[in-house]
Amino acid sequence: MNRTLITLILAALPLGAVTTPALADDAAAVKVLAGVMAGLNHFPSAEEKEQLSGIAGDMDNSEAVRTIALALRDMQHSVAPAAKDKLVAIAASDEASAEVRQLADILVDLNHVPSAEAKAQLEALQ
Repeated sequence: MNRTLITLILAALPLGAVTTPALADDAAAVKVLAGVMAGLNHFPSAEEKEQLSGIAGDMDNSEAVRTIALALRDMQHSVAPAAKDKLVAIAASDEASAEVRQLADILVDLNHVPSAEAKAQLEALQ
């Protein structure tokens, strides 16, 4: 009986090794997104746009994180209407993490610069 249990545990270990990096990548991406949003002044800098493109192109990140990165990268004072619809859906999604939903919610309302309340929330995510 113990041998069977040990075999099952050892067989499941690779599954954790496969899924953990994706979660770690989202966590790192959330920190970068929060940092860019917290320091935003009308639109991201050229360097920040490169970072955001990297996040958007990294298939290890969730679709929600990639969508937020694109919306943030392409914003001019506020996000485009098509991007806003996607962000609203992410903010309401049960599939996205609380941090990702929070980023989407903040970005939907962001106009030129984040509010003091939004900055405090973003700093907590960094």
